[in-house]
Amino acid sequence: MTKKPVKKVVLAYSGGLDTSVILKWLQEAYGCEVVTFTADLGQGEELAPARKKAELLGIKPGNIYIEDLREEFVRDYIFPMFRANALYEGQYLLGTSIARPLIAKKQIEIANKVGADAVAHGATGKGNDQVRFELAYYALKPDVRVIAPWREWELDSRTKLIEFAEKHQIPIAKDKRGDAPFSVDANLLHSSSEGKVLEDPAIEADSIVYQRTISPEEAPDKASHVEIGFERGDPVSIDGKILSPATLLTQLNELGRANGIGRLDLVENRFVGMKSRGVYETPGGTILNVAHRGIESITLDRGAAHLKDDLMPRYAELIYFGFWFAPEREMLQALIDKSQEFVTGSVRMKLYKGNATIVGRSSPYSLYRQDYVTFEKDSVYDQKDATGFIKLNALRLRLLAARNQVKR
Repeated sequence: MTKKPVKKVVLAYSGGLDTSVILKWLQEAYGCEVVTFTADLGQGEELAPARKKAELLGIKPGNIYIEDLREEFVRDYIFPMFRANALYEGQYLLGTSIARPLIAKKQIEIANKVGADAVAHGATGKGNDQVRFELAYYALKPDVRVIAPWREWELDSRTKLIEFAEKHQIPIAKDKRGDAPFSVDANLLHSSSEGKVLEDPAIEADSIVYQRTISPEEAPDKASHVEIGFERGDPVSIDGKILSPATLLTQLNELGRANGIGRLDLVENRFVGMKSRGVYETPGGTILNVAHRGIESITLDRGAAHLKDDLMPRYAELIYFGFWFAPEREMLQALIDKSQEFVTGSVRMKLYKGNATIVGRSSPYSLYRQDYVTFEKDSVYDQKDATGFIKLNALRLRLLAARNQVKR
């Protein structure tokens, strides 16, 4: 089938084997001009080689975009998500999911800037990322042409990828010539490992899988303590020192790593319908999630807190499925952000052998009143008032019980 002509395409480019092959394949299959975009999301890799590799493959310097997005990533994507205490299927902190809309947004911005008529990504046809990228593309530029090579080409094995690379003189890392034991996606929030040696969920993950944390067993025998300051639901300081969003998360990652915090071995339900097993490491995010719930515990009214908890699974699912730019996510975000107006204060935490535990919390807007909850004599609460409260709440139960006795 003849492919519809494409003049210029913006490729989400990591510089790795897959996207390098995709770059060359786009040039051959579509005969189009390729613009590469590499995002620095704190994945911990040197990005200069991506530029050199793109130039080696014939990309003009003006068509190579590399952007440091770490602060924007944490400030505008991770922090809003953490205001919701979002966990997919009750456990996953959505580290990969939340990165995709930002990458897609930047691709579309570059496409508009350079006059590209298409965008491309390296996600496979089995995973969630293809959906996340493309839903974001279409939400931001409804008429954009999307090229997903893994759904088009015949390079359906690692062997064929390497053969294509060798044929076109694409540099291949020595470890890529063999069969990689598992695949890794990483950014400032987390690392995600899956595939190959991790495909059998009955087999414990080998220690080599973990790259962001030491094991809880190897963590220090002495606990670490940290105080996290919040303003309107967002963390702003560690131990009293004001930090930028990315710097703050980086420091929490270091604390989490040193104390074996943030490991998760999960079998999850992908959006495309299959189950998959992933091993995640989210050290700083795990600490932050616990701390945020801690400051909310004294600053949120019961009704607001419970409503947030009711809505959280839906919000998390929207992010996991790729609907960051959908109106329902934005509507929920507005509600969540409204709830954070008085979520200001500090949380003291103890970090010890894989556990992040709250040991203290305070806020100028605290709803916790010691004079009400004390077990000592007080002058603000009349315990006799509980009698009527209980009787009113029991009324329907008493009526039901009376009716059921008649039936018998």
